Amino acid sequence: MRREYRRITERTRRLLAMPEGVNVDFKRETTAVHASDLVAFANAATGGTLLIGIDEYTTSDGVQRGRVVGCDVDDSARLSLVNKATGCYPNIDVEIFTENLAAKPILRIEIPSGHARPYCTQSGQYMIRADGRNRALYPEELLSIFMDREGEQFLSRFRNAVFRLEHQVSGISHSLSDGLLLVSQHIHDLDDQLKRTHSRIDQLTDSNKKRSRNMLQAVRDSQDSIGNLERLLNEGRGSRRYQALLKEIEDKLAGMLETIGDSGGDN
Repeated sequence: MRREYRRITERTRRLLAMPEGVNVDFKRETTAVHASDLVAFANAATGGTLLIGIDEYTTSDGVQRGRVVGCDVDDSARLSLVNKATGCYPNIDVEIFTENLAAKPILRIEIPSGHARPYCTQSGQYMIRADGRNRALYPEELLSIFMDREGEQFLSRFRNAVFRLEHQVSGISHSLSDGLLLVSQHIHDLDDQLKRTHSRIDQLTDSNKKRSRNMLQAVRDSQDSIGNLERLLNEGRGSRRYQALLKEIEDKLAGMLETIGDSGGDN
């Protein structure tokens, strides 16, 4: 961003055409700028501007205006302003512009409304800009600013918590979907194996028939587990995709139970 101008900028011309007010203050030298001036604008809802190197005068109509007289704009002058801004609590961010370098140089200090309001000086002065002057913040105004700041911080933390929760739920949903697909594949593989062995079921030894009964019990236990999972999903209003997948798994388990039951029914 450009910081130096040989002429007076349009913004400064507009401010000079106005009297001192809630948005602008005129100063003759940088030594006339106090920390309370910076605090007052930082605590204001719209911030404000300090024009340094300006004398006030009264027009023939009795209206106060600013006249350019110039001031020191060297590094020492800038540093003194920065030190005053960083000496406030919390530190105040300011933008310093040098104008009218071709004639009588002046400084334009832009002080935005602070995000960490309320601000105070090192001595604990809480000021605000009002009616063309600086005044102390009233207790109820301080309380209102504190409540606004705390409310904004709460909303920010709440939004972050919701964002993290949404991502966690998304991850759980993805894991559940993958888990159900894996269960479905295992059931499918087991079903194929049972169909291949069904033709030889009559040749099973007593030991194998015992394993068959154990397999039957395991499938029944799996069917109960799937039923419990279905109830949990229903309580949590699971998606139709999950419900359809569970139905498919249940049908496969039922078919397997029928196959094993028929084969081992004589034992």
